Amino acid sequence: MNSQKKKYLIGYTAGVFDLFHVGHLNILRRAKEICEILIVGVNTDELVQEYKKKTPVIPTTERIAIVESIRYVDKVVPVTSRNKIMAYEKYRFDVLIVGDDWKGSNHYITIEEKLAKKGVTVIYVPYTQNTSSTLLRNVLSKI
Repeated sequence: MNSQKKKYLIGYTAGVFDLFHVGHLNILRRAKEICEILIVGVNTDELVQEYKKKTPVIPTTERIAIVESIRYVDKVVPVTSRNKIMAYEKYRFDVLIVGDDWKGSNHYITIEEKLAKKGVTVIYVPYTQNTSSTLLRNVLSKI
């Protein structure tokens, strides 16, 4: 493990992490490279149903257990709201780490502006192409 001091103390990222795959691992690894302490939010089944209109294949408690077992992760928290400002108020992170597939979206432009006023940086890390839980779900549905 690299003993060099990282730029940020506390980082936060969140996601569904359903059908855990290398894309998930890549974002967690990259997030940990920029912060000393990485807090990962796992969206609850209810929240995912609310905004994606589908239920994850793997239940919340099991997705949390999977993410907790990843060496890059220091703390896992259940997420019941997509509101990143509320997450900041609760966890006081210095940096929000997001997949670059969200960069430039109206949703994240607004979040960047609000978090900047609190001294929080938003960093976009490369999204792993050619893999996603949706893709895996589609392949599995044909079996």
